[in-house]
Parts: sequence; structure tokens; C-alpha cells
Amino acid sequence: MIVLDMLKVEKLINVETNNMKKIKYIVLLLLFMILASSASGQSPCGNDGLCVVQFNAGFNEANKVKWLGDLTDCENKFIDIQTDAAAAGKYKIVVVPTILIFNGEEEVGRFQANIMMKMEATKDEVQEKIDEIIMEDF
Repeated sequence: MIVLDMLKVEKLINVETNNMKKIKYIVLLLLFMILASSASGQSPCGNDGLCVVQFNAGFNEANKVKWLGDLTDCENKFIDIQTDAAAAGKYKIVVVPTILIFNGEEEVGRFQANIMMKMEATKDEVQEKIDEIIMEDF
């Protein structure tokens, strides 16, 4: 009789332990989803103004967009997805270089390289998009 009662207690403990594990996994999953949803779309510059970000990789250094710093009325930033692989997924980078324009937290422009991993967009085209965004805010 005592052996049967011990088996019942052991089963009860195992059920509670499994339920607790499930609850922990659900809580962790929910926490991850909240953090991921709050992070998606955020400007990597972390400001409310215009920000132009070039995503490239060390293996494609030869095709780096060199005129990014010459753009006016915006901040600029460079992210190497070879060293920051999470950024590639977060910002949906499928080819390098890619240039994203953020107005505050919202992506408002995207320029991607061709199949040879060379940027076809010109400085003037990107600057025109920046100027267009500024004019829309008035």
C-alpha cells in the first residue's frame, strides 16, 4: 500500500514538473516575442531623424558605397553583417550592399545591389529620396 502511494506521489511530481517546464517555455517564448516585436523596424541609429544605413560584409569590401558620408540632412551608419549577423535577419538584408533609409523608426527607402553585389543606385538618387522625405514632413 505504501509502495502504491509512493508511485502515485512520484507520478504527481513528474506531472507537476513537466507542467512547470511547459509554463517556463511558454513564458520565455512570450518574452522573446515581445522583445522581437518591439525591436523590429527600429532604426539602428536610434533617433527620430533621418538615418541612412549601409549594410555590407567584409568579403564585399570592394563594393562598399563610399559616398554615403557625403549625403546631407541625415545621419549615416555602416553595419557589417559578417560581424553582426543578427542585423541581416532583423532588417531583411538579402544582398550586400543594401542601403536603408529610416525616418524615425520607420523604414522609408531601400536600395539593393545587383547580382554582382554592386550598388546601382547613385548618390543623387539616394539624396533625392532623402529630400523627398524631408519635403513630405512639411
